[in-house]
Amino acid sequence: MKVIFLKDVKGKGKKGEVKNVPDGYANNFLLKRGLAKEATPGNMKELEAKKNAQKREEAEELAEAERLKEILEKDENAIEIHAKAAEDGRLFGSVTTKQIAETAKKQLGVELDKRKIDMKTPMRSLGTQKMDVKLHRDVTAELTVRVLADN
Repeated sequence: MKVIFLKDVKGKGKKGEVKNVPDGYANNFLLKRGLAKEATPGNMKELEAKKNAQKREEAEELAEAERLKEILEKDENAIEIHAKAAEDGRLFGSVTTKQIAETAKKQLGVELDKRKIDMKTPMRSLGTQKMDVKLHRDVTAELTVRVLADN
C-alpha cells in the first residue's frame, strides 16, 4: 500500500515522503496511529499544494533576508552605541549582542536575533567593529557597530 508519512517513522520514512509499505503494517500501525495516510489522488494533490506553499514561503523569507542585508550593509546605517568609557578608551564592561540587537531596532527599525549576531571578539573599547549577522541559512550580512563615549 502506498502511504504519505505525516510524521517521521524511524527506519521507514520521513514526514512528507510517499512510500510503498506492506498493507498490514500500513493498516495496523501507520494509519491507526496517525503516522501516515493513504496516498490517494486527493491526498497526493494536497501534499503537492503544501510543498508548493512551503517553497513560496521559503522564497519570500529569502527575499526578505536579502532586503535586510542591503539595509544593514549600508555605511550610513552603522549602529552607534553610547557607553561609559575610561579616558584611555576602554569600556566599563563590554558591548553585548543584546545591546546591538536592541539598538538596531531603535535606530534602523530592524528586528535582529541576538543569537544570530557573530561577534568574533568582545567589544571592550571605543571604536568600530564589523560583525556577521545570520539573517537566513543562505544570507549573512556584515553589520558595522560604532562604540562612542557616553558624555
